Amino acid sequence: MFRRLAPLTFILYASLAACSDPGPKSASGQTSVRFATDWKAEAEHGGFYEALATGEYAKRGLDVKILQGGPGSNIPQLLATGAADLGIGSNSFVAMNIAEEHVPVTAVMAVMQKDPWVLMAHPDSGVTRIADMKGHPMLLSDASLTGVWVWLKARYGFTDQQVRKYTFNSGPFIQNRQAIQQGYVTSEPYTIEKEAHFKPTVFVLSDEGYPGYADLVLAPTALIAKDPKTVQAFVEASAAGWKAYLHGDPKPADTLILKDNPEMTEDILAQARDKMRKFGIVDGEGAPPIGSMSDARWQTLAEIMAKAGALKPGTKVSDAYSRAFAPH
Repeated sequence: MFRRLAPLTFILYASLAACSDPGPKSASGQTSVRFATDWKAEAEHGGFYEALATGEYAKRGLDVKILQGGPGSNIPQLLATGAADLGIGSNSFVAMNIAEEHVPVTAVMAVMQKDPWVLMAHPDSGVTRIADMKGHPMLLSDASLTGVWVWLKARYGFTDQQVRKYTFNSGPFIQNRQAIQQGYVTSEPYTIEKEAHFKPTVFVLSDEGYPGYADLVLAPTALIAKDPKTVQAFVEASAAGWKAYLHGDPKPADTLILKDNPEMTEDILAQARDKMRKFGIVDGEGAPPIGSMSDARWQTLAEIMAKAGALKPGTKVSDAYSRAFAPH
C-alpha cells in the first residue's frame, strides 16, 4: 500500500518536542525505544522488523517496540508529544516541512536512497513518458500535494486542475483509462495487476531525476542531545537489519510483519523485496552505505522547493537532517 503521512500539524510541537527524553530502562537493563512507522507493517519496513527479530537492536542495548502506523499516521506529532521516541518520515519533504516550521525533529538516517514513488498510467492511454500526462486527471493523496507534486509541477508544468483525490483505493484509476495514479513501485503496480489483470505503465520518479530520499528515521533533537548513543545504536542496527532483509533470510521479519498486519500476504512481501533490489531502492552496486545522506541532495531539494514557492524564506536546510549518525 502506498504510504504517506497525513498533512503535518505543528500545534504546540516546539514546546512538546523539547521535553523528549530517552526511554526508560527495561527489566533487562536495555534502553526502551518506541519506533513509530508510517503505515501498516509491510516490506518497506522490513529491515526494521528484521533488526528486531534477529536481535540486532537487543545486542546494542535497545529494547525496541515497533508501533504500527496507518492512513492517519502523523509521526512528527507522535515524536513531539512523547508517544514515540523515533519514527519514520516517509520522504524528504516531511523533514523539510519540519525544518520549515522550526520543529525540533531531525532526520538521522535515509533507508531508501531512491524514493520508490511512481506515477502509473493505463497501457493504452497513449502515455509513454511523464510529460504526456499533461491534461490527464491525476489521483494524488493530500500529503503528496505539498510533497512530490511540487517537484512534478516545477519539472513538467502540470497544473492543480489535474488533481483528483486519491483515497488509497485504486478502483477509480482502474475504471478510468485516462487517469494517472500515484503509488510505490514496490506495491501498487503489483496489486493493480492482480486485481485488474493488466500491467500499468510505471514511471519511477527517482529514475526521472527526483532527488528525494524515503524511509527516513526521525529523532527529536532533545533525544539526539541527551542520548546520542541510543540514536547511533538504532541507526547501526537498522542498517544491519536492512542488509539482512534484502540479501539474507527475510523470514524472521516477514513473520513479525504478517503477525502485525494480517492483511499482508507473503507474495506481496516477496515481490516488494524483489523490486527494492531491482531498482536499487535501498542499496546496490555503486550505492552509498545503507542510511547515507548527502548535503548536495538535500540542497537540491531545498532549491526546488524554494523556486516553486513551497519553502518559507530563511528555512535552514541543515535543520532537516543530521549526518552525525549515518555512514558517509
